[in-house]
Amino acid sequence: MSEHLTDPPPSTPLSLTKGRGAATNVDSRFHAWAREAEVVEAWPEEELPPVQTIVSLQRGRSIISRNESPDIPFDRSINPYQGCEHGCVYCYARPSHAYWGLSPGLDFETRILAKENAAELLVKELAKPGYAPRWVALGANTDPYQPAEKRLRITRSVLEVLSQCRHPVGITTKSALVTRDIDLLAPMAAQGLAHVMISIGSLDPELARTLEPRANSPQRRIEAIRRLSQAGIPVGVIVAPVIPALNDHEIESVLEAAAGAGAVTAGHVLLRLPLEVAKLFTEWLELHHPQRAAHVMSVLRQMRAGQVNDPRFGARMRGEGPFARILSQRFALAARRLGLLRERAPLNTALFRPPPRDPVQSDLFGA
Repeated sequence: MSEHLTDPPPSTPLSLTKGRGAATNVDSRFHAWAREAEVVEAWPEEELPPVQTIVSLQRGRSIISRNESPDIPFDRSINPYQGCEHGCVYCYARPSHAYWGLSPGLDFETRILAKENAAELLVKELAKPGYAPRWVALGANTDPYQPAEKRLRITRSVLEVLSQCRHPVGITTKSALVTRDIDLLAPMAAQGLAHVMISIGSLDPELARTLEPRANSPQRRIEAIRRLSQAGIPVGVIVAPVIPALNDHEIESVLEAAAGAGAVTAGHVLLRLPLEVAKLFTEWLELHHPQRAAHVMSVLRQMRAGQVNDPRFGARMRGEGPFARILSQRFALAARRLGLLRERAPLNTALFRPPPRDPVQSDLFGA
């Protein structure tokens, strides 16, 4: 399933990439060559052809990814999609698109790879002898509820398998589409099998529109928190990314809005700019906030050991130095005042029941 793609003309000024987060198709670090644009004649904005999205269905060979990172609370994750149409310019997952021979820039948000056999692969994984259940993160890399999910329903098919196997899951998203699956998530939550985290970095609709051009508005995400909470699903908020001198002043207001909608827990993540993301984000700053761009990057470097990114465990999510400590203290004070620092109850692994090893006899899909 795909849609026709029309590339922007090579002479398009960066500021005219309408409706997208990245301004360019930055070269992949795996390419032995580099491209250099030469502006011959700028196209009028009203004549600029839109950059449309191609979604390619892929047959994957595995579906559960494992990690040993001490910075995150899970050791396994499922990502139904590679690339993300939300177009968040700061997305730390952008460099992963280079592994597919695609650019972490515009390709990441316009060339989406969808794992159409995700549920089938998951059944096989969970049926393996000796599989030990621990909660799985859905959407740790790219958003499982990005626009393509509305029609492809791959994430829902994964949730159906997890629900019927009574396997615990934690979801992270910035899409209100997650509320579509309340019928699955609410019964799972009642058994201690599900929680949801909604990512909100700003309540400013204009800032959100340029940072995350195809994601739901902050107001819709707050409403999603409300609906999930009313359905009895434990839901929290991640204030992310915190960008110094740009949206860091909103930490308290985001937490207050989320708590008022029913969030019960919270976290925050400092802006990360790994590999190609650094160039994309600095381009975005120059286009949208040229007068404060140098200041934003200067403060970020002071929080990242003098660099724009610090990959070290223990520092990559929070940063270090006085600015980082102040941000963490502000977050902790506000979250404690709002009751959002309570320890989240561990998800239940005792109810897990593996699917039958013979898929013909499986009752997971009504067979």
